[in-house]
Amino acid sequence: MRKTVYNWLIVILWAGVIFYFSNLPDLKSTLPTFWDLIFRKIAHITEYFVLTYFLIKALLGHRIKKKVALLVALFLAFSYAISDEYHQTFIFGRNGRFEDVLIDSVGILLMTIMYQRIK
Repeated sequence: MRKTVYNWLIVILWAGVIFYFSNLPDLKSTLPTFWDLIFRKIAHITEYFVLTYFLIKALLGHRIKKKVALLVALFLAFSYAISDEYHQTFIFGRNGRFEDVLIDSVGILLMTIMYQRIK
């Protein structure tokens, strides 16, 4: 029970990290424009890759089938990506873009496929 609560706290904490960065009005780095764009898109993929991993671990703590855990994690991570982009529409200097949801989905799908094949 304690491990399950811990796993869900990690999920909530990571979702909070994503929310925090989405709440910042300007996330540009000092890199040239092209490399800044690449860096930010890799960050999108990575943050949702990690979120999906934490979701899978938390869901598996409920002793559900792995396939169900993977599908639920995929759905929850994708839903959070959509809500995160919507959240950004309210932040000055930011805009929510469906293209970013698709980029987030790359990380979600990569983790789902990797977890399915490795574990």
